Amino acid sequence: MAKASPIEFLRQVRQEVQKVTWPTRKETTVTTTMVFIMVVVASLFFFVVDTILGWSITTVLGLGG
Repeated sequence: MAKASPIEFLRQVRQEVQKVTWPTRKETTVTTTMVFIMVVVASLFFFVVDTILGWSITTVLGLGG
């Protein structure tokens, strides 16, 4: 594979970037919103599981009371 000069490399990068199908503003907003919602759902899930497990261990072992 031959090495390209820096100018040629930048030209090739520019050509490749033009081929990319970039997401629309709406797609980006919807995807970002979905990610934030899933983060909140996962956080709540793990909080509830952690609370239940902590309560269960405290009850069974009688520690911390």
